[in-house]
Amino acid sequence: MTSRGAGTAFSRKNYRLSTEPEKARVTGIVNSRLLNDYLHRVFTNADGNQPAAAYRKHLTFQNLQEHLDRLLAEENSSEDSRDQVAEGRLGPFTVVLDHTSGFEGLLLVDDDLLGVIGHSNFGSIRATTCVYKGKWIYEVLISSQGLMQIGWCTLNCRFNQEEGVGDTPDSYAYDGNRVRKWNVTTTNYGKSWAAGDIVSCLIDLDEGTIAFCLNGISLGTAFDNITRGAGMAYFPAISLSFKESVAFNFGSRPLRYPVEGYRPLQDPPVADLVKAHKLLGYLKNVIHIGIDVTEGKLVEKDTSMWQLQGEPTVLITLAHIFNYFSPLMCKVYLVEDVLMTFLLSILERGGAVEAHPLIQQLLDLMWLLMEEYEVHECLKQLLMSLLRAYRFSPIIPDLGLQIHYLRLTIAVLKHEKSRKYLLSNVLFDVLRSVVFFYIKSPLRVEEAGLQELIPTTWWPNRFTKEGKESKEVKEESAEERLRRRAYERGCQRLKKRIEVVEGLQVQILKLLLNNKDRGGGEASRYIFLNKFRKFLQENASNRGNLTVLCPPEYMVCFLHRLIAALRFFWDGHKAKTPATLSSEEAYVPPQLFYNGKVDYFDLQRLGGLLSHLKKTLKDDLAAKANVLIDPAELQAVTMDDLDEDEESATSAAQSQRPSAALAIGGALARPGWLSSPTLGRANRFLSTAAVSLMNPRRPLGTLEKIKVRTLSVEQRTEEDIEGSHGNEGLLLGRPPEEPDQPITENSLLEVLDGIVMMYNLSVHQQLGKMVGVSDDVNEYAMALKDTEEKISRCPKRRRDIHEELLKSQKVFSEKLNHLSRRLAWINVTIYSKEKMQDVYWLLRVCIRTIEHGDRTGSLFAFMPEFYLSVAMNSYSALKNYFSPVNSMEELPGYEETLMRLAAILAKHFADSRIVGTDIRDSLMQALASYVCYPHSLRAVERIPEEQRISMMKNLLAPYEQRPWAQTNWILVRLWRGCGFGYRYTRLPHLLKTKPEDASLPSLQKPCPSTLLQRHMADLLRSDRDLAPSFLNSVLNQLNWAFSEFIGMIQEIQQAAERLERNFVDSRQLKVCATCFDLSVSLLRVLEMTVTLAPEIFLDWNRPSSELLLRRLAQLLNQVLNRVTAERNLFDRVVNLRLPGLESVDHYPILVAVTGILVRLLVDTDVQGAERATAVLLADPCFQLRSIQYLLGHTEPSALAAAAPATDKRHFSLHTYTEYISAEELAKVDKMLSHLSEESKQAAATTLPTSEEDLCPICYAHPISAIFRPCSHKSCKACINQHLMNNKDCFFCKATITGVDDFTKPASS
Repeated sequence: MTSRGAGTAFSRKNYRLSTEPEKARVTGIVNSRLLNDYLHRVFTNADGNQPAAAYRKHLTFQNLQEHLDRLLAEENSSEDSRDQVAEGRLGPFTVVLDHTSGFEGLLLVDDDLLGVIGHSNFGSIRATTCVYKGKWIYEVLISSQGLMQIGWCTLNCRFNQEEGVGDTPDSYAYDGNRVRKWNVTTTNYGKSWAAGDIVSCLIDLDEGTIAFCLNGISLGTAFDNITRGAGMAYFPAISLSFKESVAFNFGSRPLRYPVEGYRPLQDPPVADLVKAHKLLGYLKNVIHIGIDVTEGKLVEKDTSMWQLQGEPTVLITLAHIFNYFSPLMCKVYLVEDVLMTFLLSILERGGAVEAHPLIQQLLDLMWLLMEEYEVHECLKQLLMSLLRAYRFSPIIPDLGLQIHYLRLTIAVLKHEKSRKYLLSNVLFDVLRSVVFFYIKSPLRVEEAGLQELIPTTWWPNRFTKEGKESKEVKEESAEERLRRRAYERGCQRLKKRIEVVEGLQVQILKLLLNNKDRGGGEASRYIFLNKFRKFLQENASNRGNLTVLCPPEYMVCFLHRLIAALRFFWDGHKAKTPATLSSEEAYVPPQLFYNGKVDYFDLQRLGGLLSHLKKTLKDDLAAKANVLIDPAELQAVTMDDLDEDEESATSAAQSQRPSAALAIGGALARPGWLSSPTLGRANRFLSTAAVSLMNPRRPLGTLEKIKVRTLSVEQRTEEDIEGSHGNEGLLLGRPPEEPDQPITENSLLEVLDGIVMMYNLSVHQQLGKMVGVSDDVNEYAMALKDTEEKISRCPKRRRDIHEELLKSQKVFSEKLNHLSRRLAWINVTIYSKEKMQDVYWLLRVCIRTIEHGDRTGSLFAFMPEFYLSVAMNSYSALKNYFSPVNSMEELPGYEETLMRLAAILAKHFADSRIVGTDIRDSLMQALASYVCYPHSLRAVERIPEEQRISMMKNLLAPYEQRPWAQTNWILVRLWRGCGFGYRYTRLPHLLKTKPEDASLPSLQKPCPSTLLQRHMADLLRSDRDLAPSFLNSVLNQLNWAFSEFIGMIQEIQQAAERLERNFVDSRQLKVCATCFDLSVSLLRVLEMTVTLAPEIFLDWNRPSSELLLRRLAQLLNQVLNRVTAERNLFDRVVNLRLPGLESVDHYPILVAVTGILVRLLVDTDVQGAERATAVLLADPCFQLRSIQYLLGHTEPSALAAAAPATDKRHFSLHTYTEYISAEELAKVDKMLSHLSEESKQAAATTLPTSEEDLCPICYAHPISAIFRPCSHKSCKACINQHLMNNKDCFFCKATITGVDDFTKPASS
């Protein structure tokens, strides 16, 4: 597009008819008298009156230009005040931000020098113009609602990274984030602002006052008696923290909320305004007045249905008007004040947009009678003004303003030529058009009119102390029922109004996705596709660059509108072509991921980087998909080469770009999201610290040599996408596993792929963020309920307490009234049933896509990771975010979808084709969460038996060299509810405390799976190698976790005993608690194994059984001794009750150990019990006292020593009768008596062993094995354990080839 300053390079179209032959021809159009009447009717005087026929000059096309010049020159001399310096103001006529010297800190300023983004702690900037006399006003468009101070300052104010506008004596500011005013000191003032608000800053230097308005509503005088006099002049100024952003309007555009008596800092172009309004009046006259040639008279016409119809007289008249009107329509002020107002007035008559063809006719005229660069600039400014007006309009109950601007946007985009120009050059390049699909949420409910729309508020009050909704639903009272129904009716009224706006937004996207408008080039859809892909690339590749990223709240709305438009076209195509799939069966075919037709930028694939996959899987691509990789693509390029290419491309781009384009940011400039979504990107980086060190960001352009794919995406044509004559387009390379059935139009598949990517980029994160409002309602509802209970219990004599409670009740009620109305808005715009169905549809799309991709074998590795992420996250969103309002169980096909997702998680959490550690961890966490809830666990149990057994086998793989904690957690959840004393949801000592989040998977009620337990038992019994390797790894990890835990609590105890005041690092406490939790969960997995397949430990015909039992006994004794010793380290740390160590307690670890011992010693056959008893007693660490401790028995010596501390309670399983059954306690008693008896017998029969005969490794057992070939000796337990991990001798490092039994000769 041509820059504004280059207008002189174009010659104007001149319609003046001056030659004699032309005169004859023109007057032949209509007779001279009729033409004269017509022109006088069209071109009236300024007062609208026409002189009498006898006195007025005869008009023809030959003297019309002269007449028009004279009309437009009237009053110009008095109106043109541009050259006059306004009294009371100093500085340039065009007011902008002072980017040369008037700033402090790091700032990003837009190309037009009116938008600014904070890029440091607290940056400040002022304008180029100041005022010293009179009344002045400017407006600030708030783009983010964070910490900012907006107001006025003098030239002498010195700011820094800590002090900004309002923190120095001669600066004054309003801060809507903290709702305060600032002038060295601070006091409460005004209202809180939100993104999309407009702040008006007013200064009256005659009275010495400063005031502020928010969306046109005065906040009152903020400051009076401000310093005035010689040398005192005030500049508009702002200080803003990192990432905050605003856009200023000093008068370059019409003020949104002008205040009578106050002048904008920049004078409006009065002369041009008068001229534009006159010319618009003439244009309206042409539309109103028709020429009836047959009757020879002028007639009034219906303007709404006006058409040009090729009338030469009208066309030439319009050409004269546009000769003057066109240059004016390149100026932003005139476009907004004159053209946009006129076009909006056409639509004010109501009815559908299609009922107003006049706008289409006017756009036709503009393209016909204006220079191309003028039409381009005019349309660009018109869309900018519309977007700005839409974004910064206040929310009113019927959303009338938003509807008004959207209707005009639709009317403009309905014009094919205008739509294609805007789509190609403006909508995604200069504008942030995604704003059109956003409906902002009102922070101030009163101003949004929600009190009138939802007069009755309601909130659920059936919550437990843990913050979860009580399952025991109490019968609601008649009053509550009436309130709820009134609230629901109000929500429905709000929903209907918002649905009108959403319908208009979908209409815009339907226009952009039109693929039938092939007149004059490519259809709109294919232009949109390329722009949409680049939009996704920016948001995927610039995660740290906030000025380029689309805010997530915009993404959410854009996603839902795009889904609606996509499904409209998808089902429309299905209606025309019945053989294709409906949108309910939509999926993305796997060939899109590897045939190179769709650009996935540098996003991670399931199998790793694309370049790696192309090398390793090139044969599979050729064999399965008939796709050959260009050998040139396989050549590795070093990073140095990439850097050189980038630098040369950038320098080449700059050398080719004209200087005029560089001055205004150039055609490659992209808009900044935060400051103003309607302006060019903030590519001026202002820094008071290191301007020269900051390199300008390299824009994403087509000049980068190495990004061949970006070029190909931008240059793609309709044929490349849709395919034709044997060319499959996007579907090139169909694998044999993929059905040969048409799905839909190829272009819609790419849109669908982009929607899935959008959800992954930021939509899911935003859905989780907005749940906070619902949580706030729950908290306040609980607080109100608690306060009301206190009021009912308050004694009558304590009136002071009663009054305080009543005040609290009033505060909570008001807050709940406000939040419940705001929640109604959020539930309609974000969590409505329709939005839930969109996310559910997306989940099903991902499931089908993954299933189709999985069938392709090795080619599955090409699928981008985000498909699996979206499948997991969208399910999580449906379960956790939408559930308060809508139930997931009501969705069609819910049970089947749950089962198919379970099958995906079960199969792919250990899929060797998936290499990314993050995505593997996510799959494992998703499966762990899945088995915590009964309905999803049942879905896992419904998947085919072969897949269930495969899943359990993967879960039982050895824990070494892989992330095992989540695997262990899954096994624990499958067991929870079956173990000894393991039916609790929360630990007994934590019941009185409120959980941080009651919906956490770990806080769900136990729901064991006997089916999966049976599979686990079968696998451990049948696979002789699986059980030893799995259990050996579990025992190794238990040894490590418990040792780490003991080491950490020693450090914590030492820190706590120091006399000086000190703090234990919270991270250390967290790691300590984690090691404890891991130890408990590993013990539970051992309990599960011992219970399900005791023969693994007790059937000594199996290899390694005796060794595993000895190792288990050794670890159990160590844990018992550490935890049960009197006045030990564990006791002392538990009694400290440090924050972060809440889960560390005797109960969880002791009941887990007890469960294993009971199963080995009591719940087994006689032979097994004898073997287990023998091994346990043979361990040198065994102490009977530890077993006695479980039941609260203590030794007499310990009791005597602890006599003074009579208040200390000893641990005993008998005190946990709610958690441990009488039958379980009886088994513990039986175990204690059994061990007591056996230990006495063992002590009586054991013969003393000389030290020479003891194992030199453990000194606990006699020597019983000799190694080959080196003949060194040890006990069997030590050598067997050693050989599981190492084949070298303990002593000489020779490789052991065999182990023989050793018996000491009788002679020695």
